[in-house]
Amino acid sequence: MRGRVLPNGRVDLLRQCALFGLAYLLYRLGEGAAFGGNTAIAFTHARELISLERSMHIFVEPTIQGWATSSYGLIAVAAYIYINAQTTILIALLLYLYIAHNRCYYFVRNMLFVGMFIGLIGYAVFPTAPPRFLPEWGFIDSVSDFTGVRVNHASASMSALFNPYAAVPSMHVAFALMVGWPLARLTRRRVVKAAWLLYPFLMAFVIVVTANHFIVDALLGALTAGASAYGASWLARARPNAWRFSTVPGSAASPAGARLTTNG
Repeated sequence: MRGRVLPNGRVDLLRQCALFGLAYLLYRLGEGAAFGGNTAIAFTHARELISLERSMHIFVEPTIQGWATSSYGLIAVAAYIYINAQTTILIALLLYLYIAHNRCYYFVRNMLFVGMFIGLIGYAVFPTAPPRFLPEWGFIDSVSDFTGVRVNHASASMSALFNPYAAVPSMHVAFALMVGWPLARLTRRRVVKAAWLLYPFLMAFVIVVTANHFIVDALLGALTAGASAYGASWLARARPNAWRFSTVPGSAASPAGARLTTNG
């Protein structure tokens, strides 16, 4: 039973928890430090994105949000998904990967780490106000309206662990791709496979209807996921038996597969 729940034992599980805890803390600290305090630049970048989308005829976020907010149930579900996407949902999916598909967990873990680093670069280079800060364009902060928790612009910018202007790229979409598509490759049931393939598109819909990101942010999040997959593949060269992505069980791919992943 311990071999099923803890594929590589207690020590490895604790190691993974510590690594993710440290990575998440550094990510949040980096996100908070990435903002230099110039809110004018963040709002200028947001308006530039709107101009870009209008020139491409894809500035449809206000219309989509207006349609979604007409249904309390729909916007409530979207708000719940957004709030939990990078915490409860992500942790649950990673735990499932670790237990059920341990041979692929380390590749996904490395993807997430690379993605966090790329995201921090984006926040520092191109700080951008989210749509919810632009009511003049018809946006509303639906997550705050639903949860009752409102974030003041000034107080949020002072937080060491929170950057309200970290909209580019959308890491909600990036993380959804990094976890959803590997899970789609690992399942044999067509319905489940289709659900995991559609998960990133669901996340893109959620970030738009909650006015937390523009469509361009979602596209850049997808590019971030692609770059992260490439980075994880490059890292796998150092430890191919432990860090590569494989749909073949470790015991079938290599007799020593299980032992080689214990130091992942």
